[in-house]
Order: sequence, then structure tokens, then C-alpha cells
Amino acid sequence: MTYFPNPPRYQNMPYRRCGKSGLKLPAVSLGLWHNFGAIDSLENARTILRLAFDSGITHFDLANNYGPPPGSAEETFGEIFKDDFKSYRDELIISTKAGWGMWEGPYGDWGSKKYLVASLDQSLKRMGLDYVDIFYHHRPDPETPLEETMGALDLIVRQGKALYVGISSYSASETEAAIAVLKQLGTPCLIHQPKYSMFDRWVEGGLLDVLGEKGVGCIPFSPLAQGLLTNKYLQGIPVGSRAASHRGNGAIEEDAITDDKIAKVIKLNEIALNRGQNLAQMALSWILKDERITSVLIGVSKPEQVTDSIKCLENVLFSSDELNAINGILG
Repeated sequence: MTYFPNPPRYQNMPYRRCGKSGLKLPAVSLGLWHNFGAIDSLENARTILRLAFDSGITHFDLANNYGPPPGSAEETFGEIFKDDFKSYRDELIISTKAGWGMWEGPYGDWGSKKYLVASLDQSLKRMGLDYVDIFYHHRPDPETPLEETMGALDLIVRQGKALYVGISSYSASETEAAIAVLKQLGTPCLIHQPKYSMFDRWVEGGLLDVLGEKGVGCIPFSPLAQGLLTNKYLQGIPVGSRAASHRGNGAIEEDAITDDKIAKVIKLNEIALNRGQNLAQMALSWILKDERITSVLIGVSKPEQVTDSIKCLENVLFSSDELNAINGILG
């Protein structure tokens, strides 16, 4: 069946400027880390992507190793893009990354120019694209000179294979250095994608300050701690949950669902209910309360989770009492 997007899709989604660039991103973006691989339902993935775009989510985030198996999320996206979204390419922001192991031998991992250029070429073929809007280096490489890795990002932009570049999981000091190299090359660092949630607040130790000072955007991933900051695990580990599925590829495992974490989740849930939100919505709102945050990445397995997540935008303000209570729970 031919897909026709929802006409008023842009009316209710706020778009935030990405750092000091000319680009705006939806406050909520969709990540395809899990649930879009070859082991997952293609039609469920199609339904999720359609609903996201119908809801004003214009940014779809991928990486070369998303699946499982690695590469298959890009293949899934490419098939759906060809059928449903090709006519709307200029309304979409599509990103991908390279930095983790993808193929055998010394050229299929980390941050060399050889690997990054080859990986993006493969990603473009899998997705059926001429270019991506944002290309990230997925993690710092302790052995490759930063100048080479950033030089590869600069080259990729000059080749027309990406419009913007970013970095992911770089520390504050590494980020500052990368921003400086890219600025000197003439290809600014657009955005940083760090892991950030109520349970993982490392970015508050300097990274957000660097991004704010340098005018670089921020788009956190795992804002719900892979489902832990939802109602899903309040009564234990349900069958079919991500923690019980043993998907690999960085997915949450059962040993992460500790009694201490659940006790905190229960208390946080009470605050969320008093705000008129569920826990997931509050956890997303808590990220978006900071003006240095451009967008927050959600990962979903069901279409209704898209709709539920977007409701976080109805209340992104926190009172000082709420923030103090949350900080008291988190410790």
C-alpha cells in the first residue's frame, strides 16, 4: 500500500537548533540500534518508521553495526526508504556511524581513514542513499592520531558523502580536541552523541559544558537506560523484554536489573505520576530540560511506544523541588 505521510505532521513537534549550525532537529529522534535487524519484523519496523515521520520525527539514526547481524538495520531501513520515504528525502535527516568492528582484518574497526571511508561507502549502498546528513565517528580510537580520524570526516564531507559530521562517546577533553581539529580543517563538528540518562550522568562532568561553550549540539542515546527507566521492570524481568532476549550488540542484560535500581525506579515512578507522566516520559523530559540538548534518541520495539514517548514534550519543565527529589533518589 502506497504511503502518504500525515499532512499536519510538523505542527506539534518542536525543532531545536543544533549548536550554532543552521540545522534543526526534532526534539525527539528515532534510533534504530535495536529492533530493526534481520531477526526483527520488517513490517513492524515499517509501521514504526511511518508513525515516527507522521508524528514529526524527521531524524532517523543508524550505525554500520546496528542489527543484529551488523549492517542489517541499514538494510532494513534501505528497503523501507525505497518503498516509503524516497520521495521525502529532503525532509529527512539520516545519520550513520563507524567505529566498532565490522569486518575481518586490520581495516574493519576503530578510526583509520581507510576504515571510515570504506564503511560509509558500504552504509550508503545498504541504505540506497547518495549521502547521509550526519556521519559520526562512533568511539575514540586510542591508537589512530586524532588528526587522521577527523581528517577522514573532513574528506567525507568534501566528497559529498555527508553534509555534517559528529562524534560519539568522546570524553570532554577528547571532544574539545576533536572540535579544534575539525574547525582548523574547515568542517565544523555539528553534534556529539553520548550515552546519558538518569542512571548514567557522566556528561554532566564537563562534556555538556564543552558542547555549550563551543556551540556543538548534543543528542543523547539510551535516555531510558534501555528500558530500565520505564514501568517495564517494576515487577521483575518480563518475558520478551530486551533484558530477557540476550540480543547482544550492547543490549541490556538481566544482571543490570538490580534490586537497588528497581528501588530507585519505584521512587522515580512516584514523582512521574505526580507530574502527570509515566516514568519513561519523565526520563525523556528530564534530558530535554537542558537547553544544551538538541534532541533525544528513543529506541522502540512497538509503534505505540513512539506515541507514548512524544508525550514527554507536553511537560519538560521541572520545579526545584522535583529536581531535588530526583537527585536525592539517584544519589
